[in-house]
Formats: sequence, C-alpha cells, structure tokens
Amino acid sequence: MKLWDKGISIDKQIEKFTVGNDRELDMHLAKYDIQASKAHAKMLGSVGILKEDEVEDLISELEKMKIQLENGEFKIEENFEDVHSKIEYELTKKLGDTGKKIHTARSRNDQVLVAQQLYFKENIQEISGKTKAIIDVLLGLAEEHKGKLLPGYTHLQVAMPSSFGLWFSAYAELLIDDLYLLDAGLKIVDQNPLGSAAGYGSSFPIDRDFTTKELGFATQKFNVVAAQMSRGKCERTVTSNIASLANTLSRFAMDICLYMSQNFDFITFPDKLTTGSSIMPHKKNPDVFELIRGKCNKLQAISNEMILITNNLPSGYHRDFQLIKENSIYAVENMKEILDVFTHSIAQIEVKEVDLKDEKYKYMFTVDSINELVMSGKSFRDAYKIIGEQVQDGSYQATEGMLHSHSGSKDNLSLDKIRKKKEGINLKI
Repeated sequence: MKLWDKGISIDKQIEKFTVGNDRELDMHLAKYDIQASKAHAKMLGSVGILKEDEVEDLISELEKMKIQLENGEFKIEENFEDVHSKIEYELTKKLGDTGKKIHTARSRNDQVLVAQQLYFKENIQEISGKTKAIIDVLLGLAEEHKGKLLPGYTHLQVAMPSSFGLWFSAYAELLIDDLYLLDAGLKIVDQNPLGSAAGYGSSFPIDRDFTTKELGFATQKFNVVAAQMSRGKCERTVTSNIASLANTLSRFAMDICLYMSQNFDFITFPDKLTTGSSIMPHKKNPDVFELIRGKCNKLQAISNEMILITNNLPSGYHRDFQLIKENSIYAVENMKEILDVFTHSIAQIEVKEVDLKDEKYKYMFTVDSINELVMSGKSFRDAYKIIGEQVQDGSYQATEGMLHSHSGSKDNLSLDKIRKKKEGINLKI
C-alpha cells in the first residue's frame, strides 16, 4: 500500500529503488507516528472534522498498535511502502471509512517531519543523559586519582607535569560543551511542524496549537514553508551535535590507546575488556577503544554528508530527503551504544604508578624550575635562559615541582565547579 496510490501499478525496479530500506528505518519512527496520529485525530475531532465516536475508535486502534509495537508484534510487511502506509492500512482494515479519514488535513511530508522530530527530541535527551553519566564517572575518577602525576605532552613530546585527575576531568568538561550543543539541537527539533501538510498549509480549519500542546512541543514552526524546510535542517543539526560529541570521545579513545601501549604504560584494563592476538600470546589489545575511535570518526563524517545532500536544494520537498533519514537514525542509535560501552569500560580503568625518575621524564619540571627562579626574584627571560643552559650542558637537576594552585590546574581541579556546570544543563522538557 502507498499513501499516494492512484491505482496505477509501478515498475518493480523503480519501486525497490525508491522505497529503499524505509521499512526497516521506520521501525525506529513507528512509536512517534502513532503518537502523532493520535494527536492529529484528537485535533480533527476538536475542530469538528471528525465525530467523537470516530476519534475514540481511531485512538483505540492506535493504542492497540502501540501495544503491539512494545511487544515486538508490530511489523511493516513488504507490501507497504513505509510505516505511515502500514498504520493507515490497519486503521482502514479495522474501521473502514473512519480509518480512511486519519490522513485528512495532513500530508506524508508533515507526517514524516513530526515523527522524526519527536524521535530526535526524545533521543537527544537520552543521549544527554548518557553523556552526563560518563561525565559523572570521569569526575569520580578525577577525584580518586587527583594526586597521581601524569606527564603532559605537547607535540607528543614530554612537556610539563599533569595528573590523572586533570586528564579525566578535562574530558568531563569537554563533554559539557557537547551537552550545550545537544541543548541547542533540542531547541531546533522542539518545534511542531504538524499542520504544514505538503509545505503550504491546508484549507481545513485545523488547530495547530492543539497538536503542539498534545505532543509536548515547546512551540510551533509557524510558517508552513519554514516547517517543510526544517526537513534536512533538523537532521543536519542533530548529526552535527552528535559529531561534536563523537569528536570528544574519539580523542579520548585515542589517548587511552596510547596510554595503554608499553611505550607509555600509564593505564590498563581488566583482561575481560581487552582482546588478544591469534599468534602473539602476550598481546592485550584495546579493541573496544579502537572501535569507538573508528565509529566516532564515521559519525563525524555524517554531518558533512548531510550538508552535501541538502545545501543546494530549493524550498519545498524533494525526495533527496529520504537519503538523510538513514544516516541520521544511524548516528543517533550508534551514539547511544558508544556512550553505553564507553561508560561501562572507562569505569573499570586501572591507573598505574608512573615512574617519574625515568630518564625520559627528566625535563618535565623545567617550567616549574623557571618559575621558582622567577619567584625568587629573577626575570622570566633570565630564568628561562639559566634553565635552558642547564638543559643544554646536562647539568639540569629536576626538582619536585611547584604547587599549581590556580583554578583548573593539577593541584586545584575545581571539580565542584565542573559539576555545577553539568548540573546547570537540563535538557528535559
């Protein structure tokens, strides 16, 4: 069944090409299409287009479909183009002419839009919650290991003293930046497009305020053309926000892979979280973090693909939009899994004692040595020259290092302030 069926048989090759994998993807949207259809039916009743008993019958059947979906019994068979045609078919099969009335005053365009935006809205909040969970784990690890020194690097060269507390809390605070972007993305998708129909509104006396309130949207996308043009913009925004989060997690995963190597040997994980080699029995590979890195880099590419598909489309609907549904859903579902796996794994990290007497860390405290001379009365430039000459002639002797007391430094992590930042972000609406 197709919502646009006019009784003309379509070429099977063309049908396969144009439908693509919508049936599989739409299983992610079925819950939201049912939710939006219920709101639409209630609105049609409120303005007198549907009778009270018709609304009740439609709501009853939609509720049954919702239960089927929750029980894993709802299927979109091959003879349906998508979830929208499946739902309308079931309503018509059960209710006859009443079922045929569900599509009054809407188009498949705004039907898809509202289902997608409800999906994005709920899942952005879920991703936010999972991001907050990993932040909590990282801040706990920062507190636990705040006194353990860790070499800091620039250009992958030993640079200055850092700490495990500084490392863990650095990524925690970067993830808060990603929460800010998720919050912005939520505001974009939290605008009701239902009622824009094919992008030019309807001559029916519909009540868009009703569906906005019924579906829990913060506001409407008032201009119907703007509502239609939000197709593509919403997907670009969501995948771009996810790409930022993926960037943070990818960099963190790369640090973990480096720090697990024998050349660094700063951290390890329980054997159950690592893999081995088919020929090298000593290997303990960080496959989970390598896969996280690769998956996150793949997610970062998706937002660029969205731009390339949509950036030169004129106003109005175009079938090109079908192509961005798959990757936007892929980005959402994969990011949720990545966050779960990352949180599960990082919570089991084992921090090692770093031997700071190792020769390769000999010059890690040169900046502290310079600062000590400055504090004793030398100018910075003279102090820099003195320590530089000691490094060159081999006479430099590392000291214990100075206390780093300013906020956000290794000896004053400001974890309470970072927590307050996180707690100030509330994406639940």
